[in-house]
Amino acid sequence: MTPEHPRHLAEALRRRDWLISAWPWRALAYLVSTVPIAGVLAVGLLVIGAPLLAAVNALRQHGRPPGLPLMLFLAVGSLTVLALAPIVSFPVAVVERWRLGLVDGRPLPAPRWTGLAARYRSAAGWREVAYLFCLGGIAPIAYWVFLLLVLLDIGLIASPWLAFNSTSEPGDAAQVIVVWGTVDTAGEAIPYAIVGALLVPVLWYAAGLLAAGQAAVVRWTLARPVDAAALREVARSRTRLVGAYEAERRRIERDLHDGAQPRLTSLTLQLGLARLDVGEDSPAARPLAVAHDQARGLMVMLRQLVHGIRPQSLTDLGLAGAVRELADAAPVAVTVSADLDGELPEIVETTAFFVVSEALGNVVRHAGATRAEVRLSRADGDLVVEVSDDGRGGADPSRGTGLTGLADRVAAADGRLLLASPPGGPTLVRVELPWPR
Repeated sequence: MTPEHPRHLAEALRRRDWLISAWPWRALAYLVSTVPIAGVLAVGLLVIGAPLLAAVNALRQHGRPPGLPLMLFLAVGSLTVLALAPIVSFPVAVVERWRLGLVDGRPLPAPRWTGLAARYRSAAGWREVAYLFCLGGIAPIAYWVFLLLVLLDIGLIASPWLAFNSTSEPGDAAQVIVVWGTVDTAGEAIPYAIVGALLVPVLWYAAGLLAAGQAAVVRWTLARPVDAAALREVARSRTRLVGAYEAERRRIERDLHDGAQPRLTSLTLQLGLARLDVGEDSPAARPLAVAHDQARGLMVMLRQLVHGIRPQSLTDLGLAGAVRELADAAPVAVTVSADLDGELPEIVETTAFFVVSEALGNVVRHAGATRAEVRLSRADGDLVVEVSDDGRGGADPSRGTGLTGLADRVAAADGRLLLASPPGGPTLVRVELPWPR
């Protein structure tokens, strides 16, 4: 969605063109369409709420409990409301999800009727009941307060006309009450009218805030709740997939390193020996030289491919040594400090290495930095990798796939990536990876 088209009301409220856009009218339509629904629900709740308030008030004033008939009525009525609420809330939730489209373009999955018994057992059903009571109990109060503010503002704007009509006849000394004072003539009422006119945009914003608040409650209460069991299964499935990927990656690396690479090296050597045995004036000399050069280029490419799967330096030197090797090869001054004790899990070690490699690559390509620092440490059962530089800052994951891909790689290892890069610098990339003892 482009910035010219906000997706929802809360986003539109932050824009400067709010008052001249269609969003205020959409908010007003949302509020007006709420009135009949909230009104019907409020009447239903008052049937129980009014006697309950009367009983509480009598208990406070006279210190005696209400009579038995009223107690029976309240008990039966309350049980009836609770019994019917999960059923009534279903159609109300359907209508509310549909009406939400007036002020929020983001989809909200529609509910599915899963049976009468499920309405009483499911958390989603009782969340809809909670919204039902909110719509019938809290919304009318908020709407009455807003309506009172609108009527007061209309009174301010219309005060000159009211004062003029009250003094239109000779000898008429009637006064017009305007909010906090009285006016005798239309001229005295003009300042009140100016204040009322200035408050009109404020009321438009208040209407937008009221509609946005109600829409947020709708989205929070009527959104489909997260299935915790399904979420745990997704996490376990991701762990299995990552483990299978690592096993397959090691197999490919081993096959390339132990199978294809030695054979290609042998082929390159044989072609080199053949070039020595063939004279330069032979017709086969040039094709043989081309084949030899291509074989050498392919061997370099294969070595880089194996290095990209798992760098040999990581296997030989460990994480700290491999990172120092990366720092030595960088065109900017890089300081490495490592405080690691114990053996790292392979996936954590590989992920940390590629984090440092990608971060240093971004420093060289985009940051315009003169120096960088890499810190490896252990904190609270996590491997903490920090890469900082003194560059221009302003790194934004939305402007490229490097940081996004890095975050995805870290998330696959059950870690998290934090980025601080204000304009003007400095930039800090912090990655936390689980490192169980």
